[in-house]
Amino acid sequence: MPIRWLPYALIAPAALFLGVLFVIPLVQTGALAFQVHDAWALGNFTRMTGDLNFADALRNSFQLVLVAVPVQLCLAMGMAMMLRHLQRGRAIVLWVWSIPLGISDLAAGLVWLTILTDQGYLNSVLFHLGVIAAPEGWLTYETPFALFMAVAIAEIWRATAIVLLILVAGVQMLPKEYGEAAAVFGASPWQAFTKVTLPLLRPSIQSALILRTVLAFEAFAVVMALGGRNFPVLVSEAYAWKHFNQDTGVAAAYALVIMAISVAATLVFLRLLRTPVEQQT
Repeated sequence: MPIRWLPYALIAPAALFLGVLFVIPLVQTGALAFQVHDAWALGNFTRMTGDLNFADALRNSFQLVLVAVPVQLCLAMGMAMMLRHLQRGRAIVLWVWSIPLGISDLAAGLVWLTILTDQGYLNSVLFHLGVIAAPEGWLTYETPFALFMAVAIAEIWRATAIVLLILVAGVQMLPKEYGEAAAVFGASPWQAFTKVTLPLLRPSIQSALILRTVLAFEAFAVVMALGGRNFPVLVSEAYAWKHFNQDTGVAAAYALVIMAISVAATLVFLRLLRTPVEQQT
């Protein structure tokens, strides 16, 4: 095989994999979304936007992303900086913080359900401490704020480790000379962090934000375990239309909306957090 064809041969398996498991399903989903009674139309999108839960699902999805993702980034950044300054036991601490990665989404949701349900651990502790006179319902439609916070906290606990691992990998690649130069010129720790560390971590932050934002818009198992239909999000509504209403067209329309939002968020992060040319060289 000529040398010039070698790169194409090496990427061919990955391209075939993406084509079979991504491009083909995407085309099929688009066809389902734009077809009504074997004719091309926008009827599925009209039914989707006219759904009683659509506005709530859209709002809940965006609120979950806007709350969970920044908190996860800040927590992961603080944890990564702590690990950077640990002299001993760094691997053990990182392993402990990464435990949630080994727990499935549904299992994480069930763990928090046992904590927050009416007869859960939280109510039991508060009752025995005398804080509440009777068990409180944290996960009902009558307590929307508490339900939202429960989902957000569970999602933050479950997925912060993903952001942490990306930032730790970025921190390990930072040249020590920049930090030493900042110390020599009298920069405070905060100045060194904001003026040196953060700019150098921009590619890692960009990757972490893109990954977590896309996955947060696709949150499903944790939401269903804690809130069910009391806390609709875009993915759960797509599931409901497919599973309960047996309407693949509207479900496909929801899927395209989720994909469009994810692509738009990715483009925004690529634009806002692009690496300067001088840093790429």
